[in-house]
Amino acid sequence: MRSLHFCYNIIQCELQTTFKVVCRSQMNKKLKKGQYLEVLLRSSRTVFSTKDAALLWGEEKERTITSRLNKYVKAGKLVRVRRGIYAKDNNYDRFEVATRIYTPSYISFETVLTEAGINFQFYKKITAASYQTREIIVDGQTYSYKKIKNIVLTNPAGVIHKGETSVASPERAFLDTIYIHKDYHFDNLGSLNWDKVFEILPIYKNNRMAKKVNEFFEHHKAIK
Repeated sequence: MRSLHFCYNIIQCELQTTFKVVCRSQMNKKLKKGQYLEVLLRSSRTVFSTKDAALLWGEEKERTITSRLNKYVKAGKLVRVRRGIYAKDNNYDRFEVATRIYTPSYISFETVLTEAGINFQFYKKITAASYQTREIIVDGQTYSYKKIKNIVLTNPAGVIHKGETSVASPERAFLDTIYIHKDYHFDNLGSLNWDKVFEILPIYKNNRMAKKVNEFFEHHKAIK
């Protein structure tokens, strides 16, 4: 688990430069009373964890951080989304929540496939790849996590970083789904970039997957 989080931290440092720069600048100077909330509200994130607050404030004491955040919640200045996760207001980005509940994680599977037109059925759940399989309901929204092996989970190939969230490309979501399901029906594979599919495929190191992907590709060519 330690190596998993180490890999994730490396990826986060590379892909969230702006956030890290802000954190460093705050750590270099002591914040004054009243500035703590201002720093959070200036952040580009709509959702943040206690760890995020610690980085932004340059504060190491967890009890102090939690106490301060809870004070802002009671005052109506912040919203508690879930234990350890807070939002600026109720209009927070649910994709951000999904990738903050468990880290590392990224949006994938049906959420991406439906948006890309690969699946036609609408899914209310937000689906994500993570290091464990679990479903969690937060504020009426179901977040469905599916376990992906660590070496794949922390590989950035085909993972797009949009603002404060990480989302699989249609090709990565397609492959993640085949990795999880031995038999899965896709409605429309016409929007896939097959060059990208075969470029990402080797990270899984899975012969069953490779065979299945080739079957889908040959079928797609035959009906094209």
